[in-house]
Amino acid sequence: MNGYGNQGGGSGQPGYGMNGYWNYPQPENKGQSIASLVLGCIGLVAWCIPLFGYPVTIVGLILGITGRNKGGKNLAVAGIILCIITLVLTLINSIAGVYMGLTGQLY
Repeated sequence: MNGYGNQGGGSGQPGYGMNGYWNYPQPENKGQSIASLVLGCIGLVAWCIPLFGYPVTIVGLILGITGRNKGGKNLAVAGIILCIITLVLTLINSIAGVYMGLTGQLY
């Protein structure tokens, strides 16, 4: 223990951990959170064609939910919100397309 408190993790050497190496914090794994946010942004365009909108938003939603616990929580929440919005828009667009196709308003 020195004037700055116990910084050695019990080894008696300031700044060193139990194994003699510096204890650096592990970097957060934000890859899935960033991918969710990117797919949510892509989904804002892809909802116009439901064939592309559904896979993009569903994969983005899954990545956001799983990435929320691994790091980058704010990015994951933003991606989840964007994916939910675009999933609802895709669903409305596909329902409108089916309705218009069944009533003959497409041609």
